[in-house]
Amino acid sequence: MGAGPAGIYAADILAKSDAESWSNLTEQFSGVSIDLLEKLPAPYGLIRYGVAPDHPRIKQIVHALQRVLERPEIRFLGNVNYGADLTLDDLRRHYDVAIFATGAEKDRSLDIPGIGLDGSYGAADFVSWYDGHPDVPRDWPLVANSVAVLGVGNVALDVARILAKTADELLSTEIPDNVYRGLKGSPVTDVHVFGRRGPAQAKFTPLELRELDHSPNVEVIVHPEDIEFDQGSLRAIERSNQVRQVVKTLQDWAIRDPGARPRRLHLHFLHRPVAILGDGVVTGLRTERMELDGTGDVKGTGAFHEWPVQAVYRAVGYLSSHLAELPFDHAAGVVPNEAGRVLDGAEQVDRTYVTGWIKRGPVGLIGHTKGDALETVNSILADLPNITPAPEPNPDRVTELLVERGIEYTTLEGWNRLDTHELKLGLAANRERVKVVSREEMIAISSEAADRSTRISSN
Repeated sequence: MGAGPAGIYAADILAKSDAESWSNLTEQFSGVSIDLLEKLPAPYGLIRYGVAPDHPRIKQIVHALQRVLERPEIRFLGNVNYGADLTLDDLRRHYDVAIFATGAEKDRSLDIPGIGLDGSYGAADFVSWYDGHPDVPRDWPLVANSVAVLGVGNVALDVARILAKTADELLSTEIPDNVYRGLKGSPVTDVHVFGRRGPAQAKFTPLELRELDHSPNVEVIVHPEDIEFDQGSLRAIERSNQVRQVVKTLQDWAIRDPGARPRRLHLHFLHRPVAILGDGVVTGLRTERMELDGTGDVKGTGAFHEWPVQAVYRAVGYLSSHLAELPFDHAAGVVPNEAGRVLDGAEQVDRTYVTGWIKRGPVGLIGHTKGDALETVNSILADLPNITPAPEPNPDRVTELLVERGIEYTTLEGWNRLDTHELKLGLAANRERVKVVSREEMIAISSEAADRSTRISSN
């Protein structure tokens, strides 16, 4: 379940294991065939709906993932919602093994006063909006002149950059038309990014950081008083080239004279958010000044500052959703597992595995997902001698079941049709692509190919 990078990498590794690990086991296993079941009509998950539209280099990963989807052993079935359209009993009846790669798309909560005020938002919701996720509202209230972003990871920088850039800078990307119109009307002049710890503890990557300074309309400002290091920080700088590059960039920005670009993006360190201020709506943010404690961690100073902002976006981490009929660790936001094997207490759940963020939490970059998938697949291969095959493994029965339940599923052929449609829309508008946002429209564009695939598989 899940056709983002985690699910596709797992399918690829499984497909390549066919000759060595499946065909030679017993007569019951004649080879591996893999269905990638995805709740959205289109594949690629985080890359299509979680990566900022001005990151085309990251989206190039799609080409490699597409090649995996085209493998003959792999079938993509989109618009299929686990827990509603197919249950765990369905998966166990028709598949020898079920791998859940459903990712994480909700925001972690932040327990501070004022978090529920109008104008206080989760970063994941905003990302879904600007990436054209079909299940979120088409409008976003961009009415603030000054905005706070809480967090110093790559998502926080994406959110800050999209808020700070002008809409016309993004017009050449694949942002949906409704997003362009919303950003075009934004009155923002200042975006403030807040990190609780020091610059050596920031979680963003050097490339992501440097990209902030590429906009001709956004001045990046780092305050010299925020550039502090203790022994723990110096050790982190010495041990990691990535930390060293981040720190050097921040130091360079802190000592330069501010320019005159019309919008400003401020990076603040050693500021812990303690309250969002306002009566019904956000009017400010209160932070406590922190100081490094020698280990790279921080402690409060008791000095507070109030920032006159009209919106606050928390980018403090993603959280996975509880999957029906599976155990779930609500504190960690993961399915309990050992090397990808799903655990219910100390017992392994039969023929059920996880990979990606639902397995290990929302940490690491897209590239880390491949190693994670390899670990899970290795667990599956080790377990194969003890696996009882599914009672009804006929692939056609799965699509028949979806048709019987009235599910308008999409296929790889349907996705290719939608992909071509979006690229043609982009070509006509002198843009990379124009993304189709509506789920119904995505299905309609894909449906001719999907219907043809259904007829073929049913004959």
